[in-house]
Amino acid sequence: MPVIEHKQFIQASILVCFNLARDVDVHTQTTLNTKERAVGGVTKGMLEEGDSVTWEAVHFGIKQRLTSRIIFMEKPHSFVDVMVKGAFKSFIHIHQFTAEEKGTTMIDHFQYKSRFGPIGVLIDKLFLEKYMKKFIAIRATELKKIAEIKTNQTFD
Repeated sequence: MPVIEHKQFIQASILVCFNLARDVDVHTQTTLNTKERAVGGVTKGMLEEGDSVTWEAVHFGIKQRLTSRIIFMEKPHSFVDVMVKGAFKSFIHIHQFTAEEKGTTMIDHFQYKSRFGPIGVLIDKLFLEKYMKKFIAIRATELKKIAEIKTNQTFD
């Protein structure tokens, strides 16, 4: 079962980072490369514990839908979402936020299991794990840009 961990330092408060990470509209902005959009469940605003959202996106040239649910939230330090329906056999995505002296460290911990048994393991090794690492890193970089712009505008 592949495990991906990505750390991103953001020059913004822990609350700004936490809120942006669970904002459906910001999620859409940070995934422009896959044309991700919310089409079911909570489709606007901030996700809360117990909420679910269905995302529609294009991955590998194929339009796909994935529904995830927020199963745990400890504001503003962490939240956890799990896939309840979608292309993976399962996944759990832990979002953690740690306040630092000059900002916040955001950690994405993503663990997934592919479908199709041994063939799925091969697909993971050949390209899916690399693809997911890149997807998570791009999203974190985009969230960093939004958070830092928002923080700088607050001080202008």
